[in-house]
Amino acid sequence: MHDKPLLKSAGELLRRRHGSSRTSVKEPDRFGVDMPLVGGFLSGTLTPDEEARLADEVAELLPHRWDLPNKTVERLTPLIDHLGGQKELMVWLDRHPGLPRHMARIYVLMGNLDRYSDDPVVLDAVRRARAQTPYPEGLREHLTPATTDATLAGLGSAIEGLLSDGREDDATALALATADWLRGAVRDTENPGAELREVGELMDHLYRDISESGARS
Repeated sequence: MHDKPLLKSAGELLRRRHGSSRTSVKEPDRFGVDMPLVGGFLSGTLTPDEEARLADEVAELLPHRWDLPNKTVERLTPLIDHLGGQKELMVWLDRHPGLPRHMARIYVLMGNLDRYSDDPVVLDAVRRARAQTPYPEGLREHLTPATTDATLAGLGSAIEGLLSDGREDDATALALATADWLRGAVRDTENPGAELREVGELMDHLYRDISESGARS
């Protein structure tokens, strides 16, 4: 993964999304988190294959994070703390090809959508783009008529909702359509400033990164 998209993702990548009121629940642990693997990771004794298996398990959990039982949260927290935080968790997942890398790159996109959701410069570019094409291809069912400070965050929530429903291909398609739309909005802006050019570069990086990580062999 390019460093810039990750390092420029402000705030907590895994923070509660807009309008969410779910909390961790007490229920049998139906999620696959292998505690011996977590312990081995913390002690530095895992083999590469074991670490890859743990990364797969963590990646599978991400879309369900609002519904995780307390037991699973308690297992994940030391791992995230050991890595240094949620951004570092994304870097670690990105080191592992397949689902972990793909999930990490989609979540970095979502982090940036949250970051720029209420940015007036970005919103102006989005409104100008929508004045020309109100409902870009691939986004029609996910955009409301008005462009507000919830528009980009809402796309991030829609991507995550598809992931949580097991619709990875649809989530990937929406992620790519969103990144492509935003980089196009910047490209079509006359004399964009430094901030807007940076957004375009980020979206271009993320489009390529997500495409690459989601390619089927």
